[in-house]
Amino acid sequence: MSQEKYLECGKIVNTHSVHGGCKIECWCDSLEVLCGIKTLYYKKKEDYIPLHVTKTSIHKNHVLAYFYGIDSIEQAQLLKNRVVYADREDIPLDDDRVFIADIIGLPVYDERSGAKLGELAELIENPGSDLFCVKTPDGREVLVPAVDEFIGHIDPEDGVYLTPIPGMFDDGGEVISTEGEDEDAL
Repeated sequence: MSQEKYLECGKIVNTHSVHGGCKIECWCDSLEVLCGIKTLYYKKKEDYIPLHVTKTSIHKNHVLAYFYGIDSIEQAQLLKNRVVYADREDIPLDDDRVFIADIIGLPVYDERSGAKLGELAELIENPGSDLFCVKTPDGREVLVPAVDEFIGHIDPEDGVYLTPIPGMFDDGGEVISTEGEDEDAL
């Protein structure tokens, strides 16, 4: 599977100050990660245009960034609502971590049995824990908490291996037998 050179890392949601600052909604693991990237990019048609960062700070769960050559509010306004990207080589990543973009679309298997459960459709961010949305072969979507208890291992070259609990991937059509029981007792 080929890996994208540029990864989405945020969106410019507004301007900040008359001196060309931009307010960026962070899509990285942390605001500090985004602040540490020295060159961001935006997409224009099929090209990635570099924005060389001159200064960053954190303000109210956003990154405030200033870019070389963007010196006025009018220039910054032209960047508003653009998604910003980073070169994957510029983003620090621990050995036991993977980029989300590298695992979306991978097959999902049961860690214990090896049975194919579906395909990883998306990762949904939630305050409690992120959720893997797995699209099953019959078209259902199953949400699995992206926590150690359910993640067996992830191999970006092979697939995502989960340890689901009983019933997690069942179709819900299970019939409970009441044979031999008194109907009035139910």
